[in-house]
Amino acid sequence: MDASHRNHRNPAFVGDDGRSTASTMDISASNTAAPRDNIDDLESSKLPEERATWGKGVEFLMSCIAMSVGLGNVWRFPFTALDNGGGAFLIPYLIVLFLIGKPIYYLEMVIGQFSSRGSVKVFDLCPAMKGVGAGQAFQVFMLNTYYAALVAIIGRYFFESFQNPLPWAACREEWGSNCINSAPDATNWSQVESENQRPQNSSVKSQNDRLITSSEWYFVKEVLHETPNIEDGIGLPNWELVIGLFVAWACVFLIIRRGVKSSGKASYFLAIFPYVIMGVLLVRAVTLPGSLDGIYYFIKPQWGKILDPKVWYAAVTQCFYSLSVCFGNIIMYSSFNKFGHNVHRDASIVTALDTMTSLLAGFTIFGILGHLAHEIGTDDIGSVVKGGAGLAFISYPDAIAKFKQLPQIFSVLFFLMLFVLGIGSNIAMTSCSVTAIRDRFPNFKQWQCSLLIAVVSFVIGLMYITPGGQYMLTLVDFFGASMIALVLGIAELYTLGWIYGTDRLCKDIEFMLGRKVGLYWRLCWSIITPLIMTVILIYFYATYEPLTYNNIVYPNWAYGIGWTITAFGILQLPIWMIVAIIRDPGQSLGQKIRGAFTPKKNWGPTDPLLREQYNKEIENDLTPKRGKGIWAAIKQNIFG
Repeated sequence: MDASHRNHRNPAFVGDDGRSTASTMDISASNTAAPRDNIDDLESSKLPEERATWGKGVEFLMSCIAMSVGLGNVWRFPFTALDNGGGAFLIPYLIVLFLIGKPIYYLEMVIGQFSSRGSVKVFDLCPAMKGVGAGQAFQVFMLNTYYAALVAIIGRYFFESFQNPLPWAACREEWGSNCINSAPDATNWSQVESENQRPQNSSVKSQNDRLITSSEWYFVKEVLHETPNIEDGIGLPNWELVIGLFVAWACVFLIIRRGVKSSGKASYFLAIFPYVIMGVLLVRAVTLPGSLDGIYYFIKPQWGKILDPKVWYAAVTQCFYSLSVCFGNIIMYSSFNKFGHNVHRDASIVTALDTMTSLLAGFTIFGILGHLAHEIGTDDIGSVVKGGAGLAFISYPDAIAKFKQLPQIFSVLFFLMLFVLGIGSNIAMTSCSVTAIRDRFPNFKQWQCSLLIAVVSFVIGLMYITPGGQYMLTLVDFFGASMIALVLGIAELYTLGWIYGTDRLCKDIEFMLGRKVGLYWRLCWSIITPLIMTVILIYFYATYEPLTYNNIVYPNWAYGIGWTITAFGILQLPIWMIVAIIRDPGQSLGQKIRGAFTPKKNWGPTDPLLREQYNKEIENDLTPKRGKGIWAAIKQNIFG
């Protein structure tokens, strides 16, 4: 595609209404559309006549920020960094962001916007790999069900934060004599000695006599009513958390009931408000005595860990899940963009902001911990709070309870921030499921589909707020997310980079945005990113250990459920590959296989005029180097 051929088309051929502004005469006055096979005609007829678009481009950006900047940035990143070398962790993390996070984010934005298709339908670019989208849709649905349960628990803590004193600040008689107060000046019925008030919970030889803070007892006994094991079942839901779960799903439904028209408006609040609270907490944190010691402790590098494979694995997983890449959410959101929207700029903004937010959260949290260490007279800031799964509901409340002046203000702000962050991410995951269904069944109305998913997810979510709920949450998170995400993510990268082709992808970007694609993007999409992800997958399975919860082994039936979930997600790949080959109209098996790995005839921009123009140009661009051998094809795919 020469420059003179393009200048009159891009980016001006898309107006504010998202439709083509180029005339029929300019694009193709006399040519008819390329013939399509019956299957493509049938599927084209199922598409709605006009796809909704974001009211303003900034709504898409805000929605991506609300989706990507979530709970993982606030409660997971600071302690992942601390456990993996502190400031030294930032080096592999930034490298991983540059080589994995940003390339995949931009890649998914591009294919979603270019095709105006959701995360499943977008694999019209390679029908045989439709299982990637189907598996990711299943994975996101599983994530969605337990993510809302976490939001419900956050809501419970937010509501309880208005009490004076905080309900987790002091021990209760029924919790036993090994309880110590989280608040140092609280009255403790067991009169634990003052030296035992240290938050690191001085270890005792007998596990049964281990000192436990009141915040941990409160989470286990009052919020979860947790059972010691699930051999005899998981029990019945906690009615207080049922209310919280209902509120969470009511919020999600009300925001997405009208699609991007309503969620786009809510995105301003969901994206900006957490930063307001985080800013308030940061300003307060850095003005506290000892806070700078805590921040220094956070960023101080432990250089001995920088070559540890576990640190690099932690960096990849943190980046992967923090940005929500390879889950389908980014493809879904960008599919509602106008055709010429500048996603290159938005991808750069969101990935940079996600990292900045993680650092900001680290400074805030460790500033507070530095102050607490100053208050209790210890130099070991790492002992003030412990990481792990209960960080948000045990360690942070424990730290908040130690504030001598108005801990309620900090608690209300902190859990309100977490609630808004959780809702923002939940909206993206639910919208992804809704879009996948409506792309397949366009007559299914937005509010009906949203209500159906909310109700079904609410019912499934009741499982996670039972006495054995955290066991099931950990199980589904591991087998329904971690075990599936890497496999499907790698399949997605090889599909886009080599089956569809990096070179064709770059030409699509040139057609859509009118800008050349640099060598950095080409190398990442074709070689670097899929290769690193493959190594990470091998490392994941090489270091696999049977899942436990609090060092408790699951019963065999639980492992059976877990592996069934994993198998269902991954088996979407061969199942849909076979379906695509059978459905292809080719006469021989070879023709059917080639057809299944070739984009459908209706692949491309949804505007018929643009698609006709695109088909002509892409055919002209791909023809010159066909039939020149495998090495010529590889070189063309990577370098153009």
